[in-house]
Amino acid sequence: IKQTLFQPTNMTFQSIFKRFFLILVLVSCQQQSGSGSGMKIVSANEMEQLIQMEDVQIIDVRTKAEYESGHLFDAENIDVNSPEFEALIQNLDKDKPICVYCKSGGRSAKAAKILQEKGFKAVYDLEGGIVKWQKEGKEIQTAIPHSPSAD
Repeated sequence: IKQTLFQPTNMTFQSIFKRFFLILVLVSCQQQSGSGSGMKIVSANEMEQLIQMEDVQIIDVRTKAEYESGHLFDAENIDVNSPEFEALIQNLDKDKPICVYCKSGGRSAKAAKILQEKGFKAVYDLEGGIVKWQKEGKEIQTAIPHSPSAD
């Protein structure tokens, strides 16, 4: 059977677009820093695309209380202002992309700089933090309140 460019194949257009977008983001990040490792500030839409990847690490760098009030799905909480921050990030994979965010962008910028200095290859910082994420209608995960048992 002869295939043309417009016939559907095993890969959907959306899948191809996601892969192209990821390559574009990674290449632009590589170009920003000459050392081969880099940090890039990304929009909520770009972050949404990145977190759909299987191997991405998502880090909420806010306090535990802020994290528990609502966070991105699958995000791990590592408070950038905690004395243990640098020890805890050693448990992360430096070769996998890492997405960081905070409330509005200040603390995540600090965390992204530290991660880059510690040798993380691809660091993505959510522009405007979770505040802008929510303003753009993106979903967050909130803790389910525990009700007292009726024992």
